[in-house]
Amino acid sequence: MEKVLIGKAVNVVGLRGEIRVYNYSDGIEIYELADELYIGKELYKVQNVRLQKNMVVLKVEGIDDRNAAEKTRGREIFVSEEYLPELPEGVHYVRDLIGMEVFLENGSRIGTVKNIIQNTAQDVYDIETEEGSQVLIPGVPEFLIDINEETRRITVRVIEGMLPSDEALEA
Repeated sequence: MEKVLIGKAVNVVGLRGEIRVYNYSDGIEIYELADELYIGKELYKVQNVRLQKNMVVLKVEGIDDRNAAEKTRGREIFVSEEYLPELPEGVHYVRDLIGMEVFLENGSRIGTVKNIIQNTAQDVYDIETEEGSQVLIPGVPEFLIDINEETRRITVRVIEGMLPSDEALEA
């Protein structure tokens, strides 16, 4: 079973071993669904999860004081993929999009998804071309025509100036 990165231990809370987590997921639900999770390489049973000032606070079995919690600082937090919730139609996990091939509507290949930038108003698909240049495509319906997880293919529409060379638009 594959492990999925969901956060990072950044601090401690109080004296009873609670860990403050910088959450990489959209909500707290993944922490509530998981019976156990990994802090670094060690597996722990989840005892309690709560939200405090928009940060996840995690209490796990075996970390019962501030000193033990301090040792988790900086470690990444993972869950087994079995705990990932089912997504609604048309919604995709970033990890599933990475590596997909990207094509124009006319069938011309642009490149491969290397990253999804999420700290903007909408997601931005970071695509690396065969020549090694970068193409950024906003993750909005005007540009994303189709995402097919079965064929691992994304079809996009671009406007003039989006591609390093607009020759592909003429093909």
